Amino acid sequence: MQVNFISLASGSSGNCFYIGTKDCGILIDAGIALRNIKKRLHNAELNINNVRAVFITHDHIDHVKSVGMLSEKLFLPVYATEKTHEAIYNNYILKQKINTGKRIIEKKMPVVIDGFTIEAFGVSHDGCDNVGYTVGFNDKRFTLITDLGYICENAKEHICRANYLVIEANYDEQMLDKSKYPVVLQQRIKANTGHLSNRQTAEFLSENINEKLTHIWLCHLSRENNIPELAYTSVADKLKEKDIKTNLYVLPRTSPSDVFML
Repeated sequence: MQVNFISLASGSSGNCFYIGTKDCGILIDAGIALRNIKKRLHNAELNINNVRAVFITHDHIDHVKSVGMLSEKLFLPVYATEKTHEAIYNNYILKQKINTGKRIIEKKMPVVIDGFTIEAFGVSHDGCDNVGYTVGFNDKRFTLITDLGYICENAKEHICRANYLVIEANYDEQMLDKSKYPVVLQQRIKANTGHLSNRQTAEFLSENINEKLTHIWLCHLSRENNIPELAYTSVADKLKEKDIKTNLYVLPRTSPSDVFML
């Protein structure tokens, strides 16, 4: 089974990821317009009709913008924890609610879809009942963790067992300190329920990953407080210090990435 991964968008303007084969797969998050999801999949020679389900990490609008449309227009099942579903339903910005497509996923209780085993696990962020996901296939593990203030034990366990990892490197600490953001917003970003900095991600990876982890993608970069080259070098230099060799990439914020064959 040849499995592909593509980021359709990754940032505060919207997040959406596809993992699957040419014939079937899943979306993780749906924070961009449905027409863009369709177009970006089509341009990658993938078909929206082959998406089997949508899995939601948390209720913030940049992760759920099109989830109601995917559920009610395309009749896709939408998996999220019960609390996250409640928060999505009560989000006044979302005009299209999830009704027939609502599916409850429980943390540490895997769901199997067309040969993929999807497991949710808790992470720390200021959304409602945030989770990351590990997707198992072909005896490999693909883990995606976006939007987290620190790497808790749940996240650490999944990272250390992953072969492929998508992880946040949201901001550069010096850029944030010098930014025009009000102090209260800076504090929210730096908090344990906020976001990971380049340094935090680099230090954790350099101290914890092993040879099984062959690919790392840095995601959810801040538009104002980070630069792709800076995020890359922050992590790459730290890995080099420990003589850790892996494939490292930075995902674009508002445009699709390349298609990666896993």
